[in-house]
Amino acid sequence: MSALRTLVDLLAGRADAAALAPRDWDGVIGVARAEAMLATLAHHLADADLPEPVAKLLADQRAAAAVAQAQALWEAEMARRALAPEGIEFVLLKGAAYAAAGLSCSAGRQIGDLDILVLAHDIRRAENELLEAGWEWVKSDPYDDFYYREHMHELPPLIHKARDRMIDVHHTILPKTHRITPDALALMSDAVRAEGGFAVLNPEDMMCHCAAHMLADGDLQGGLRNLWDFHCLTRDFAAADADVWGKLDARADLHGLRAPVHRAARLARDLYGAQLPSGWSRQDADDIWYRRRLLARDDWGRSTNVALQQAFYIRSHWLRMPPLMLAKHLWTKWRKG
Repeated sequence: MSALRTLVDLLAGRADAAALAPRDWDGVIGVARAEAMLATLAHHLADADLPEPVAKLLADQRAAAAVAQAQALWEAEMARRALAPEGIEFVLLKGAAYAAAGLSCSAGRQIGDLDILVLAHDIRRAENELLEAGWEWVKSDPYDDFYYREHMHELPPLIHKARDRMIDVHHTILPKTHRITPDALALMSDAVRAEGGFAVLNPEDMMCHCAAHMLADGDLQGGLRNLWDFHCLTRDFAAADADVWGKLDARADLHGLRAPVHRAARLARDLYGAQLPSGWSRQDADDIWYRRRLLARDDWGRSTNVALQQAFYIRSHWLRMPPLMLAKHLWTKWRKG
């Protein structure tokens, strides 16, 4: 069995960590690190009987993840302080939202950029306030700046000049030119307040965004981690609310995300053993390609199946742009190297 399959089986509870030979851990640790899931695995195996070197490594990962999560929430607080004087409200997205809400998928999850969602009419004011508070542009290229502002769902990325932390300011969750147009106003207006005081998407919208980010707005790079997020979200929210699957279905329809949400659920079932309700377990012949893309990594953590990865890269751009715009964009990016 491949190391990546072993990692998936450990997370799904199908494999016993105590049964792994010492040589197996090299591969599992390598692929977990490559998938940005080593700290996630560390939390999942916190009580497992492990070889001493593995146990020490995973303990270090848990400690480092706790520090990183505290840093991410502090960055969210810095954004709040920058925007609050002008009355600009925002909703946390992705990793910072999971951490702020204390969700199980945040355990060990790497949090890179701070992602926030603001109302579209606040986007320019938010930009100005962040620039005044010490953030600055990452991309200085005029074409990239134009592309973000005219076609994307977010401002060009900003980085704080003192703390070296990036922030992505969204006004919706998919590019303006995408074939799917989620209801950004509903995302903001129906957000809920986490215990720490930050606003986060409501459970159904959070699951919709997770599926959209994984399957409608990317090439599945980091897909196993995103799928783990989705699996944990659906499992935990379903445990708290027996009607959540029906609510998720209705909310996915509202945002035009029914297909990505249902596919994410099937992939979570296939890889992580998710329990799906009636009507969610139908088979789709294309799912096999998504599974292969998610598992395209060798025991050294290196990417494999380059042709399939390239196909998903092209697919991600095809979903984002009409054909003529895509051709122009790719030609411009090629000319610029």
